[in-house]
Amino acid sequence: MNYKIIVDSCGEIPKLQKESQRFESVPLTLMIGDYQVIDDETFDQADFIQRVKAYEGCPKSACPSPERYMQAMEGNYDCIFVVTLSEKMSGSYNSAMLGKSLIQEKEPNKKIHVFNSRSASVGQTQIALKVQELAKENVPFEEIVKQGEAFLEEMNTYFVLETLDTLKKNGRLSNIQAVLANVLSIKPIMGATEEGNICKLDQARGINKALIKMAEIITQKVKNSEQKRLMISHCNCKERAEYVKKLITEQIKVKETIILDTRGVSTMYANDGGIIVTI
Repeated sequence: MNYKIIVDSCGEIPKLQKESQRFESVPLTLMIGDYQVIDDETFDQADFIQRVKAYEGCPKSACPSPERYMQAMEGNYDCIFVVTLSEKMSGSYNSAMLGKSLIQEKEPNKKIHVFNSRSASVGQTQIALKVQELAKENVPFEEIVKQGEAFLEEMNTYFVLETLDTLKKNGRLSNIQAVLANVLSIKPIMGATEEGNICKLDQARGINKALIKMAEIITQKVKNSEQKRLMISHCNCKERAEYVKKLITEQIKVKETIILDTRGVSTMYANDGGIIVTI
C-alpha cells in the first residue's frame, strides 16, 4: 500500500517513524503573549518551559490551517491517514477535514481518513502506530479505517501533572481543583471521556501517590494487556516515566513499551514534570 500518516504536533512521533517517508508532523503554533513558537523540530522544550513559568498570562495554541493540511496530503500517495488531537480540545480536526475536502476537489480518487483521536499526545501516537501496522500488512483502506476507529474506542489515556495552572487558565479545570492541587498538594488523576473531554478519575496527596494510583487504575481497567502497547510521554522527567513503566509492567504484561518526551503542545498543557500514559 502506498500510504502516508499525518499527525498534528500534539502527538509525539518515535524516532524510527520520524525517519520514515511515511510520516509527517503538521505543527501547531504556540503563543506566550506576543512570543510565538512553531511546534516543529526547532522546538526548544527547556526554553519554552522557562518562558511559560515567567509568563503571568495563559499560553495558547493555534491549530494548523486547512491549507497546511492540504499541503501535507499532496504527493504520490494513494491512501492518507490523519490523526489529530481531540476535537473537544482544538480546531485541528476540523481544519484537517477542510484540508481533506480541498485536496479531494483536485484529486477525487485519493483516499483520506481523519481520525479524531479524542485524546492527545501519545494517544495520537498509539492510533498512528496501529494504522502503520495495518498498512504494512496491506490491509485495505476501508478496513484500516474500521479497525483504527475500533482501536480508538478501546484505547484509554491517563495523566498526572505537577501543576494544573495551564489547564485552569484555559478553562479546562475548575479553579477549586487547581487550588487544592497547589495548596494541599492534591494531584488529580485525569483521563478522557468517550467524547474526548478531560475528566477527573481520582486523586491522591503528592505526585508519587498519584502516580501509584494512576498505575492501579490502568492495571485494573486494561483488558488483553499482552496484546497492547504501553506508551508514556513525559515533560522533562524521564526518571518519573521509567517509574510509571515499572509500576505498570510489574502488574501486567504488555507487548511493547515506548517512552517519549513531550512535543510543544503537550509540554504546554503537561508543564514541567507531567506524565501522560496510554494503553
